[in-house]
Amino acid sequence: MLSSLWNFLLYRPLVNVLAFLIFLIPGGDVGIAIILLTILVKLLLYPLSQRSLESQAKMNQLAPELNKIKASGTAKEEQARLTFELYKKYETNPFSGCLLILIQIPIILALYYVFAKGIKFDTGLLYSLTPVPAHVNMLFLNLINISGKSLFLAIVAGISQYFQAYFMPKPATNTGGSSFQDAFAKNMQTQMKYVFPFIITLIAYRSGALALYWATSNLFSIAQQIYINSKKPKENLISVVK
Repeated sequence: MLSSLWNFLLYRPLVNVLAFLIFLIPGGDVGIAIILLTILVKLLLYPLSQRSLESQAKMNQLAPELNKIKASGTAKEEQARLTFELYKKYETNPFSGCLLILIQIPIILALYYVFAKGIKFDTGLLYSLTPVPAHVNMLFLNLINISGKSLFLAIVAGISQYFQAYFMPKPATNTGGSSFQDAFAKNMQTQMKYVFPFIITLIAYRSGALALYWATSNLFSIAQQIYINSKKPKENLISVVK
């Protein structure tokens, strides 16, 4: 049941879009088709990711006010009420990123499966209206073979993953002193910045097509984050703590 749903909603549609793009691209360059498919998926998720990134930026700006609420010494119920008022006033939701993650995970897994399995267009997977590509060129830009492993693209994927973590907003911390939450957030940021790119490089090395997808996705996210950073409001937040 789940396998059929997976194929119907994600895997088969992605295979068909990829086949259609390869059909349209002169010479059937699979690498260009992968870049276009990745951009299409990122654009589809853009409203959710944009909202999540903007919410994270607002949360960082609200950190001083949240710290004041925690340090106010009021009852937990009052702290919860003031925190809710702060979120409502500045129209932010600390859990907005959860929905994006939940939606992205199956799509990323489906894309991984499409590329890791190999670019093969079984007629059983293609819709009746989807044209079968006459040429399937696995030599990206006639320079890089993405049909197998590609150390160059794997390294590009890893480097782009580092810069994506670099441009992500730093997690808000408690200015009143160190805490377990602050230490955990700082450790996670370090892992995302220095360890995760290495892991991505190892995973991406398995497939040049997968590495190209990952690098394209990261570059899109970097550009989006830079755009968000340039839009940060400069006005100071007004405390709601009495």
